[in-house]
Amino acid sequence: MDEARPLQDEWALILGASSGFGEATSLELARQGMRIFGVHLDRKATMPNVERIMGEIRGMGRQAVFFNVNAADPAKRKEALDQMQETLAQQGGGAGIRVLLHSLAFGTLKRYITEPPEEPLTDAQMNMTLDVMAHSLVYWVQELVARRLMGRGGRIFAMTSAGGHRVFPTYGPVSAAKAALESHIRQLALELAPLGITVNAIRAGVTETPALRKIPGHEQMSQLAKERNPMGRQTTPPDVAAAIAALSAPGTHWMTGNVIGVDGGEDIVG
Repeated sequence: MDEARPLQDEWALILGASSGFGEATSLELARQGMRIFGVHLDRKATMPNVERIMGEIRGMGRQAVFFNVNAADPAKRKEALDQMQETLAQQGGGAGIRVLLHSLAFGTLKRYITEPPEEPLTDAQMNMTLDVMAHSLVYWVQELVARRLMGRGGRIFAMTSAGGHRVFPTYGPVSAAKAALESHIRQLALELAPLGITVNAIRAGVTETPALRKIPGHEQMSQLAKERNPMGRQTTPPDVAAAIAALSAPGTHWMTGNVIGVDGGEDIVG
């Protein structure tokens, strides 16, 4: 390992690599010398953006191996990991995945209590939201550890939000998912500590991403964030990516089981 560039030639696995925090982190870790496995779910209309991201990574002289699959589908997860394992085996030297970022933002945005003609929240919608945005983290980590693709020195991050402890009218199912995700982080940190793998949640401030723009009333959320943030502006994806890159360094080996705020102090204002 290059002491000056500790992440040089290591692999990162980014779930949700084609936009928002996942895109920014993929690019930042590539700048730090990492090779990128990216998992994303895009239709034909948005594939040019995926090609751009891969092109930027490769333009830095790094490998970019992307999979356009549903990260919450067990069969697709296995297929993608099989291919990753093959790629790592070809590289040789006991290569593995150093950093995992879970940044999946796909869920229902409905109130719990509705009146006709609005349809009520269903159990399928609630379960899907928690499965994609929370439980899938556990399943990916289980596979990585079982396949011995991540070992001592590994860093696992998952994107949470203030929704884990605050409320917004249409954010209920996502808030539940974020709270569950933070619980999973603590449990995984406990179980993976003996293996030398750290697990932390990253609580970003309100950030302009494609996921935010799907939330009804997101304009109000953004305006309030700008007004109350002590730094005088909103959080950006590169702010978060820079923090994740810094937290991936060897010197952070004693930080685990935390919810780490990367929000310019937004959450302390309330």
